[in-house]
Amino acid sequence: MKKTLNQLSKNESGMIVSIQGKGGVHKRLLDMGLVKNAMVKVERVAPLGDPIEVKVKGYSLLLRKEEAKNITIDVQ
Repeated sequence: MKKTLNQLSKNESGMIVSIQGKGGVHKRLLDMGLVKNAMVKVERVAPLGDPIEVKVKGYSLLLRKEEAKNITIDVQ
């Protein structure tokens, strides 16, 4: 089942299928290791829902929901 990263709940994980966006945002996401076929897991969600902490390639990242909606995940 495909979802965007901002739709995942705590402890949900999956494989990155695609990264949308243009220019600097797209490049920044790729530079952080959010690349196609990488496994990603939602570790924590802030009380008001933004930002979310994800684990990818063994390290943690904080992403705004606005950034996370550009990443399509195949949920495990």
